[in-house]
Amino acid sequence: MKIALASDHAGYHYKLLLSDWLSSHGYEVVDFGTDSEAPVDYPDYVRPAAEAVARGDCDAGVVLGGSGNGEAMAANRVKGARCAVCWNEETGRLAKTHNNANLISIGQRLVSEESLYKIIAAWLGAQFEAGRHMARIKKLD
Repeated sequence: MKIALASDHAGYHYKLLLSDWLSSHGYEVVDFGTDSEAPVDYPDYVRPAAEAVARGDCDAGVVLGGSGNGEAMAANRVKGARCAVCWNEETGRLAKTHNNANLISIGQRLVSEESLYKIIAAWLGAQFEAGRHMARIKKLD
């Protein structure tokens, strides 16, 4: 599975940690930047990652920032991207099972490192339930 990663400066540290963690768990990582903690504008990195997921070049994506809110907003501007802000294991699981999120957004300033890995594992390990949720997903499109 190929995972797109993108962050701004405020999510850069977690992007590095997550890249290593995903690789060690057998995922292929495509890094869309940024490449330091120097201030940048998150749409410049998040949008290309979301576009890669929407096109099918990547199977899923994780975007990171200070709160994760702006990154989710940027990703969700891309048709075909469904990005959920996640702050704990349960929101990660529900993002997939109920919303079929193909991207998630995490705020480095709000989520502990331990929770970061739990969120990612819950999201990647979950399956979309479809059923009653399918009509809602179609309405988003």
